[in-house]
Amino acid sequence: MRVHVSALTDIPRDRKVILSGNKSGAYRAISILNRSSVISNATHARLNQLLAALPKKEFERWEPELERVELKLGQVLFESGANVTHVYFPTTAIVSLLYVLQDGASAEIAVVGREGIVGISLFMGGGSTPSRAVVQSAGLGIRLRAAAFQTEFSRVGAILHLMLRYTQALITQMAQTAVCNRHHTLDQQLCRWLLLSLDRLTGTQLDMTQELIANMLGVRREGVTEAALKLQKAGLIKYTRGHITILDRDGLEKRTCECYAVVKHEYDRLLPAILAS
Repeated sequence: MRVHVSALTDIPRDRKVILSGNKSGAYRAISILNRSSVISNATHARLNQLLAALPKKEFERWEPELERVELKLGQVLFESGANVTHVYFPTTAIVSLLYVLQDGASAEIAVVGREGIVGISLFMGGGSTPSRAVVQSAGLGIRLRAAAFQTEFSRVGAILHLMLRYTQALITQMAQTAVCNRHHTLDQQLCRWLLLSLDRLTGTQLDMTQELIANMLGVRREGVTEAALKLQKAGLIKYTRGHITILDRDGLEKRTCECYAVVKHEYDRLLPAILAS
């Protein structure tokens, strides 16, 4: 497996992205030595796996339209039922897709980070979705106008095939989340959620309150507190107010249910770090 890293060559030597291999053999950027503002939009855009996988011709057609944006914690990118005007490719942020009930209760149905795109209803034909997209972990992303996206998608080329493969992976995550929430313990659900979030970050720390995690998982805050304390006593995480640091990833993987592995395998299978075709 190879990584398309030509976009990184314009970064000064002391600011290059450090690459590290994970267990699946895929590569990912784990840190940027200086502030992201020093690199071009094109280079930053390729921190997103989908944009990095595009052939040069397709990427260059989009390049003038790519807008780097700050995604703030709690920012709502899409409301339920709203028409999609832009799509977002997270680079260092994580976005949560939530289903919100009439009484205000919510539950997370999927998370999207640098491996994906927010706004699939645009190219799936619906134009809107009953879920809400909220920034779960602050960071940066790339925004693209809906019209520019649809123009390229309608060419029925590499972008169409790549987005459909991503959508299949996302559907798998949604389905597995529903199964997990129904059949597995809160302890296992929390481990799955932490691992999925960790896969989409560049470090080992999550800035997240227990109340927000409870809203994501659709459970009571007290349940999250109890589960987090168990993981902390086991030496798997360190929790301080609003901050979770992963101490033992392997331990989390052993403690979680099968759902995490199912989702990760599908993403690795459908979204390899190679050029789209």
